[in-house]
Amino acid sequence: MEISPPMKQMGYDRAIVVFSPEGRMYQVEYARKAVEKATTVLGITFAGGVLLTSGKTIQRLLVPESVEKVAKIDEHVMVGSCGILGDARNLVDYARVKAQINKLTFNEPIEMFALSKDLADRIQRFTQMGGIRPYGVGLLLGGTDQSIPKLYETDPSGTLREWKAHAIGRGSKEARKLLIEEYKDNLSKEKALDLAMRSLKAAEKKLTSRTVEIAMITDKKFKKYTRPEVKEVIKKYI
Repeated sequence: MEISPPMKQMGYDRAIVVFSPEGRMYQVEYARKAVEKATTVLGITFAGGVLLTSGKTIQRLLVPESVEKVAKIDEHVMVGSCGILGDARNLVDYARVKAQINKLTFNEPIEMFALSKDLADRIQRFTQMGGIRPYGVGLLLGGTDQSIPKLYETDPSGTLREWKAHAIGRGSKEARKLLIEEYKDNLSKEKALDLAMRSLKAAEKKLTSRTVEIAMITDKKFKKYTRPEVKEVIKKYI
């Protein structure tokens, strides 16, 4: 009796440590789906800083601030998450501890690449151990190293990439198209914010002060916009 393709696949997607004959890891691919279906997160580097912005789904009686898609790690590092927020919270806590350990040990802020690689290494370890599942979250890490803006991406496989501007999530295709067409090196803060909002609008269609988060790092200082500030920013994009 010949086994159908779906039945064959089932033999390879029950454990994270098993490769299919095609060289695929189905559990990692499923984890990527959690990222692809989540609300969009995008980041842009500009002259002297980096910004992250995100859309989020808010139910009618939910307190918007209780759902955090963009979080502070240190004064010079922030992270935007896309996927399972519980997984994101775990990685954010891990990154905060690593940043503080580095500061206490060496009396200086942790380097962006070192922190991003540490996070990617942790995510990757969860793709090669039996009895666990991979993290179902993608991250955009934005920050500065000696005033040089940096933007890194990790995905559920543990891959680490550096970008000038990037988007992940369900509207990433539309957002990336606009970023590719209009991004230029050394954008001003104002032009970067305008491009970010237009890209997020293309990705998520409807923007409100309840469903949008904006955060920025300039001069090694983290700033997350309050709801009135977000409302003022997005009013011309509604």
